[in-house]
Amino acid sequence: MSDARERVRRHLLDHSVKRGDFVLKSGRHSTWFIDSKKTICAPEVMVDVATLILERIPDDATAIGGLTMGADGATFITAGVAATRGRNLNAFSVRKEVKDHGAGGRIAGVLEPGDRVVITEDTVTRGTSLLEAAHVVRDYGAEVVMLLAIVDRGGTVEAMAADEGIAFDALFTSQDLGFTNEES
Repeated sequence: MSDARERVRRHLLDHSVKRGDFVLKSGRHSTWFIDSKKTICAPEVMVDVATLILERIPDDATAIGGLTMGADGATFITAGVAATRGRNLNAFSVRKEVKDHGAGGRIAGVLEPGDRVVITEDTVTRGTSLLEAAHVVRDYGAEVVMLLAIVDRGGTVEAMAADEGIAFDALFTSQDLGFTNEES
């Protein structure tokens, strides 16, 4: 395991994982919860997170983004770090609803029709937010080339993504953090 990967994994376990009785977005109960934004947005590991993402995404990707809040931290940090390394990635958020004022629409930030897009999310169990963002981006005229989660706690996203013809990857799985999948 690389030093950056181990630092991020350790940070997730020390700062983002909580144990107890939690109700997930799906309505299921879990004995653990992860707020990975506490790691993604932590200055001591945010460059490591971006580095790990950049190592995973295709070289020909031209944009990164996803559903707002879940994707924003990883999206903007990665685009910023990429720029310091000579790689330009457009960065955007997908709003949860159409904005009815200003320019309108669901895309905020920089996304161009024809961009080759990586859709990201902080933590996924079922992957519905990733797929929702992918559909909005496709409707906008960009090509979704990958779905990428920081943490996959469910283990079912890869099959759902494959059904849509999209590659899926995660920086960490439940097993990497010492847990079992929530959806298996």
